[in-house]
Parts: sequence; structure tokens; C-alpha cells
Amino acid sequence: MAIPKTIGGAQEVPANPDLKQTLGRCLGGPWPEPCDLRPVITETQVKAGYRIEFVTYEVEPGDRVPALVLIPEGVDANHPAPAVAVWHQHNGEYHLGKSEPAGLAGNPMHHTGVALAQEGYVVLCPDALCFESRQSPHLQGGQFERFEFLRYVVAGQCMAWKNILDMRRAVDYLCSRPEVQTDRMGCYGHSMGSTHTWLVGPWEPRLRCLVGNCCLPTYAAIHRTHILHCFPNFIPGWGQYGDTPDIAAMIAPRALHLNFGARDDGSPIQEVRAAVTAIGAAYEQQNAKDRFSYYIEEDAGHVLSPRMWEHTRQWFCRHL
Repeated sequence: MAIPKTIGGAQEVPANPDLKQTLGRCLGGPWPEPCDLRPVITETQVKAGYRIEFVTYEVEPGDRVPALVLIPEGVDANHPAPAVAVWHQHNGEYHLGKSEPAGLAGNPMHHTGVALAQEGYVVLCPDALCFESRQSPHLQGGQFERFEFLRYVVAGQCMAWKNILDMRRAVDYLCSRPEVQTDRMGCYGHSMGSTHTWLVGPWEPRLRCLVGNCCLPTYAAIHRTHILHCFPNFIPGWGQYGDTPDIAAMIAPRALHLNFGARDDGSPIQEVRAAVTAIGAAYEQQNAKDRFSYYIEEDAGHVLSPRMWEHTRQWFCRHL
């Protein structure tokens, strides 16, 4: 894919190209050339103000991802709209995936795809590997996730490598939709979805605006407080060269906003405060100070609060 030379006047180059190359090697090396998406629409549901299309598309030959596309009323090929990919949370709820942000199941707090569609965005909600329609008939829940992580490690890759591949293919799929303004695309995620946001950000320049809610667990914090986090956070060998904020910083100069709860044990706030300072410095180095922001809600935990959502909504409004 072609990387734009500038984003709003700021140079679209990583602050440290060598560090990004090192990250790529730790993840597992180059991703394969994209195969044909071969998309299939299996069902359509009409909702108040939008419709949901049930789709599948190929991310690798023989590996089809089920996803839900929310299309606002009045948006079509003649009247395209900006688009947001929503990466769902983990929460140990392997039976949930795409259906929660699409408003078909789960906690109404996280029906964020519906909220974005009501704001006028085309929204794509795919299943991550091991969740909802991508579970195993042989291993249950966390056992399958552990199996997949170890399988990729043996192959010289990791779960994050596969998640990034799938997310880049999700962006490919959005680009194939005639209803989408492909120069105005972003992504959002809560919890594991936030991890997915800062993981894919350095590798997907077509995402011009990114928002992560409640998840930037640094290795320093994980080791200090003995957190057992989900597998995408763990990139073999990366700790020799950097920490998770160094990955998020590679998104500069594209627009990035992060929300946190000061009482969130999954992202200890001591390390989060240092992390956002480091990320902000990377944006300043690229003359993009106004394209990074963060919000810490002092009395909140691992939630999407109304104030966090308002920051999210305004960030997309501003940058998409």
C-alpha cells in the first residue's frame, strides 16, 4: 500500500525507522501479500436509522473472518461517509465479539458501533481470532486462545502479528465498500480493542484517526504488579528494545486519543502517566502536538464512561 507523504502538513515517517523495523521482526516478520477478499453478504437487518449487513471476507486463503457492517440511513455509493473499524474487547467473553459493539449482544456500554453509526459513520465490527464465530470446535475459550498464541510463537510469530494482519485486511474490506470515504477512516477499541488499536496503528497509514479506551499496559507495570494480560500484549523479544508506549508513539503524526481510568488495575496509572508523556514527546518531535491527546478519569476503572465517550466522539468529529 502507498504511504501518504504528509498528513496535514506533518511528515508521515516513524520517529525511529530502525526501531519500527525491529518491532516488525519481533512481531514475526513481514505479512503475506493480501489475497482476494472474496466478500460474501449472508444477511441484512434493518434497524432504526441504519442497517446491519452480516459479511465474511478472507484474510488469508481459507481463513474467513465474520464481521458486521453498520451503514447509516442515507449513506450509499452516491453519498459515501467516513468509516470506523471497531475492535471488540476481551473480558474473557469468548462467546462475544463483533456482536457487542454492533449492539446485538453484551453490555450496552459497549454498543459503540451503534453509537458511531448513529453519528453517521460506516462501521465495521469483525471477530478477532478465538472469539464468537472464530472459536474452535476442539478447545474451549481461553484454551483455544492459548493454543493459537503458542502455535504462532512456534512459527516465529505471535498473536499480535496475526491480529495486525486481520485488522489490515479489515481496512482493505472497508476500502472495498462503495459507501466509504477511504481517505476518512479511523478505528476504535476498548480494552483488548484498545491494544489492537495501538498495535495496528504503526502499520496501517490508511487509519487517519485512532482512539483507544482503557488499555495501555506497559511491561513495566505488568512486571511490577504481576498482571496476567491477554496474549496480544506480549511480543517476543520486544522488551529488549522498548515498551508498549514506544509502539503507540509510532502512530505519530496521525491523530491518536487515549482514555484511561485511574482506578483501572489492568493499566496501572503510575506507568500510564509516564507513557502518555513519552507518546506526547514523539508527537512533538514530528510537529504534531495537536494530534495526540489523552484523558484520565480519576474516579473511573476499566469502563467506557460518558466522559470518555464524549472525548471519543469529539476526536472522530475533529479528525474524520
